[in-house]
Amino acid sequence: MSEKINNLQLIKLRNLFQKLLSAHNWLAGKPAVKDIPKRITENINAQQQASERIIGWAQLSIVLAFSILYAISPKTFSESTMFAPVPWFLGAYLVFTLIRLYLSYKNKLNFAFLIISIVVDMALLFGLIWSFHIQYEQPASFYLKAPTLLYVFIFITLRALRFEPGFVVFAGLTAAIGWLTMSYYAISKTGMENITRDYVEYLTSNKILIGAEWDKVISIIVVTAILAAVIARGQRLLKEAVQSNVAAEDLSRFVPDVIAQQIKYDSHEPDLNYTETGECSILFIDLEAFTSISETMTPQQLVMTLNSYFAVAAQPIHKHGGVINQFQGDAILASFNIPKQNPQHAQNAILAGLEILRTLETMDFSGVKLSVRIGINTGEVTGGLVGIPERLNYTVHGDDVNIASRLEQLNKEFNTRLLLSEKTKIAAGDKFSYQLVTEHSLRGRSKPMKIYTIKG
Repeated sequence: MSEKINNLQLIKLRNLFQKLLSAHNWLAGKPAVKDIPKRITENINAQQQASERIIGWAQLSIVLAFSILYAISPKTFSESTMFAPVPWFLGAYLVFTLIRLYLSYKNKLNFAFLIISIVVDMALLFGLIWSFHIQYEQPASFYLKAPTLLYVFIFITLRALRFEPGFVVFAGLTAAIGWLTMSYYAISKTGMENITRDYVEYLTSNKILIGAEWDKVISIIVVTAILAAVIARGQRLLKEAVQSNVAAEDLSRFVPDVIAQQIKYDSHEPDLNYTETGECSILFIDLEAFTSISETMTPQQLVMTLNSYFAVAAQPIHKHGGVINQFQGDAILASFNIPKQNPQHAQNAILAGLEILRTLETMDFSGVKLSVRIGINTGEVTGGLVGIPERLNYTVHGDDVNIASRLEQLNKEFNTRLLLSEKTKIAAGDKFSYQLVTEHSLRGRSKPMKIYTIKG
């Protein structure tokens, strides 16, 4: 029964805490960012766990600092004959801090323990301050002037490391309630006659100035509110930045990475009509006998085989500075020098094509050997986004793109694996040994053109 009551109390406390967390919507000035991808949430949680370890080490440093200060401070009573509360406070807090630090490295700090940790922090601080009037044999009002109260702001700001405003607010409220309790205790012990309105008398005696204690409470609350507001706004900016980064990463799966980055960092909305025109080398790759291969596989096997092949073919293209514009069935259209600058675009297109051929000779995909035919052409092309605002794709257009596609198809006729145009040969220079295959009029063109392959 008691366990049920404890669980119910914990649920009520969690609900209250959630209300504190939801308050940061107002502090942030805008609605909270939602629908953060799970993988990003997991990464943020990992960072939060790392922050808890930092908090643990900071707490350990504080208890060691308190211990040193206590050890070197003068005592007005005989420790052999009188109970000394400070070592007990420090010893208990040291044990608690070590347990907390251990659990933080094991990632076992749950919500309840984090709340208890805040309460214990404040209890230690106020317990130490309370003990001063015993240590120095003074009335209870003596401890109200202790500068050690400033440590309360350290304990509050420690919670900012977790980057959740709710913990900061809870720490601030706990501190404010704690100091109000300390003030009430001092008044009840010394009596109402010990209250003064004279500031000088307050500073030079053990008299209590109510306004001074209220100032301390108000300072704690104001600092807490400001810090929570800063964290709430920072948290929102973090989530927006994360979403933007994730969107750019996801977008780069559908458009070239360089275009995704341009959209990410451009201060204006993407211009759907923007294009760029320039010299470019086009690499067109198509699988040989793909129809026959697909007949021997289930649809699932076919998709897996294609994806494995695309991953292998993409590596040399990216390695040599090319950009994959489209996957067309089993074909790949890649461009060199648009949209990503590539001064040696013709050479790199040939190098990528040769590396793909060499790689496929040594590999099989689910027990199937794959071979490809490649066409490369160099010329003036135009690149840009095509589609509708809701669905866009980046591609390159121009007659020289069509020539690369037709060169790929001619491989079957001339029993070759890679064909390139004379424009590509000239642009690539003498880096390769070329072999003239034919002088041929491509489909749709009246003027014949020289077509080459690479020897060997």
